[in-house]
Parts: sequence; C-alpha cells; structure tokens
Amino acid sequence: MEFPKNFTWGAGASSYQIEGAAYDGGKGLSIWDKFCKSPGKIYKAQTGDVACDHYNRFLDDVSLMKEVGLKAYRFSVSWPRVIPNGYGKVNEAGLDFYDRLVDALLAVNIEPWITLYHWELPWQLHLEGGWLNPNISDRFAEYTSVVAKRLSDRVSRWITINEVQVIVGLGYGSGIHAPGLKLSLHEILQAGHHVQLAHGKSVQTLRANAKRPVLIGGAPVGVVSRPNTESPEDIEAARMATFDVVPPESTDPMAMQNGIWNSAWWMDPMFKGEYPENGLEAYREHLPEMSDGDLDIIFQPLDFLGANIYHGRTVKADGNGGYEILNMPDGSPLTTMGWDIVPDILYWGSKYLYERYGKPIVVTENGTATTDFPDENGEVIDSARCSYLKEHLKGISRVAADGVECMGYFHWSIMDNFEWDRGYSQRFGIVYVNYQTQERILKQSAKEYRDVIESNGASLSVSKACEV
Repeated sequence: MEFPKNFTWGAGASSYQIEGAAYDGGKGLSIWDKFCKSPGKIYKAQTGDVACDHYNRFLDDVSLMKEVGLKAYRFSVSWPRVIPNGYGKVNEAGLDFYDRLVDALLAVNIEPWITLYHWELPWQLHLEGGWLNPNISDRFAEYTSVVAKRLSDRVSRWITINEVQVIVGLGYGSGIHAPGLKLSLHEILQAGHHVQLAHGKSVQTLRANAKRPVLIGGAPVGVVSRPNTESPEDIEAARMATFDVVPPESTDPMAMQNGIWNSAWWMDPMFKGEYPENGLEAYREHLPEMSDGDLDIIFQPLDFLGANIYHGRTVKADGNGGYEILNMPDGSPLTTMGWDIVPDILYWGSKYLYERYGKPIVVTENGTATTDFPDENGEVIDSARCSYLKEHLKGISRVAADGVECMGYFHWSIMDNFEWDRGYSQRFGIVYVNYQTQERILKQSAKEYRDVIESNGASLSVSKACEV
C-alpha cells in the first residue's frame, strides 16, 4: 500500500455529538437542543446535553488523539456557542473554548481542520425561517467572519458546511432530523439553495479574513455507485449513476428526502458553477427561486473536495445506454446502522468525483457503527471495524496509484458519541466511551489505525485486522 508522503491521517467528530455543556458557558439554544426535547424524536429520549463532555474533557481527549497518532483532527464549531442568537452579540467564552482546543491540538502537532457548520443552527434563526430565510446566508457569512478572525492565525484547513443533503433532506424533508419539518420538494430545494449560497459567502469571507494561507473545501455526502464488474460498460454505467438526478416518486416525506439524495445537484454548483441539466429536468416543476449572480456566489475557488462516503450502490449497464441498480447478495455484511459494507466504494467514489470536478479528494468521513463493549479484560476488540478500516483504506491507495490526487482520510469518528435520532444506540468511535462514567478506552481499531498512520499505510499490506 502506498500513500502520498504528505497524506493527512485524521479522525473527526462534531460539536453537538461530543461537546455536551449544552447550557453552559453562554451557549445559545440550537435546533438540536430543542428537537431532542420533542417526544418520540430521539431513541429513548436521549439528548446531547452531556454527550462525551468534551467541552470539559478536551485536554484528555487531545491526549488520546496523540496516543492514536493522529496527524489531524476535524471538528466543528457550534454556531450558537459562538453567537447565541446566530447574529449580534458574540459569546467570548465560546470562542475561548475553541481557542484552547486549537492550542491544545497544535501543542501535540495535530493539525486542526475546522468545519463551520455541522447542523447546529441557532434556534433564533430557525424561528426566523431557518434555511428558508433568504437572509440566512449573510448571517452565516457574519458568523464565519467571527470565527476566522479569532482562529485563522493558527488554523489553515477549513470546511464550510457538512452534508447539505442531510441538512435539507432529513431536516426539511423526512423530518427525522432537526428541525423536524416535512416540506414540499420546492421548499427543500429552496432551503438547499440557501445553504449553497451560505457556502459561497463563507468561502469569500474566509479568504478575505484569513490571517494565513488557507485551504478550503466543502463536505457534501458522496452519493456514489460502483460497477458490478470492471467492464467498460459497467464502469460507465456506475459513473452515470453517480451523477444522476432522479425525482421523487411521490409527495410522501420520505420520498421527498430520497429524491434529493444525489451528488451532482449539490456538487456541480460548488465545483462547476451550474446546476446539472439532468437535475433541472428532474426538478423542473419544483426549482428554487434564485437571483442573477447566485451561482457566481456559490462557485468559489476551492482547494479540495471533501466527500463523506460510508457505502454505495452497485450498478450494471442495462444494455440500452443506461444502468440498473442491483440488490446486494443475500447475507451481505451490514453495519448496525443497516448500511451495506462496500469497501471499494472509496476507490470508485474518489475516482468519479476527481474525474468530474478535478479537485484533490479528502475523505472527510468514513467509518462504521458496530456493537462494541469491553471484554472481561477491559479491552474493546472491534474486529469488524478493523476490517472495515483496512479494506476501505486499500481503495484510497489504489485510486492514488491510478493518479487521483488524494490529500487525506478522516475516520469517523474519534470516539463514540450521540448519533442524532439514533441517540447513543450506535457506536462509530475508535475510542470507546462509557457515558455513565465518561471513561475512555482505546479500541483495537485505534491501535490498528495507529499502525497504519505510523507506517503511512504500509502496514495494510502485512497486518491482519485486529490480530490479537
């Protein structure tokens, strides 16, 4: 296995999922603070009020990151922790927390990668229309300015917004995520257009206010497909499927959400300055309202494409110039989230995204939820995650050997945490968290990942996943 010499090996987490301190330090309410108190929305009525208590334990957590050998840590800033109402008065205590976190990371030579928005919309902004409010992109630019002016003297890697498909699909379509709305396709796409504008204005603001050279990208969901065989016909069919835009089949909220689950509608404006023709056709009766110049705002120079890729579809050529989506074979492995495990999706996803957009690829999220618990010796032997990690990383090595520019990989996540509507029922971390005691335990996957990092991937060729 060969990786670039300057390859970034990291792991990530998001603010609401790990920080806790939901009502401490001057933080304002977010849509998730409110949503988690709504009956029936979250598994066993669990909340992120305490989560992993990272707000108070971040120094210990950074020490664990150093022990794992991370070269970079991707974390998100909580908008309401920094600006409680989303605009107006700045909460200096909130900024101080991220100041201290950045300094702690740099002290142990871990590079901070900041995500400005990972779904924590200030509650006050939701009351004013949320992502449906045409003014929200300006609010986001103001928030970006505050964070950039405070942290860009030390932070050079920035991600604007995480997973626009989830923000609008699950938050405004199916309603299973905050703020829990079930809207029309037109409204979903309108909210998404405003998210895209916020991204563009955020990039402009970062470049105008950065105190040192910066690299900036976005992190949409990488909705990608893989070919059933490596025949030219199947490879082209999978490429076509990866960038297809298919309208929902009904007005059911879940169909609305599924109808926006694609890559091209969300990536083309960011990386090509246009909405895709197949999307304009698929959504022709539901298109968002937009002004002249909107696409110029969205289409800002970016330094990398951050893709969150966990799984993907298998397709084959249908013999008529199209593609057919195949079911996975009976008994195929699944994560505890119910997602198919398709290791070579990182190869095909990175390949197709690089071909279309020409930007260096950073896998900003990839990982698996498994059933983890300490054994009689107090160790957490997560063999399935070790195997998942190893096999997926092979895909990055292969695509890099093919000439695709790969900048880095961020395993999701550094520690077990609050998994949104699933509460604490899913464990994604390479560090085990006992939520009653806040004890942390490095899982076997953390040790395996440490070997990978130390060898810059060479250990993938010789070691067995979770050999104990």
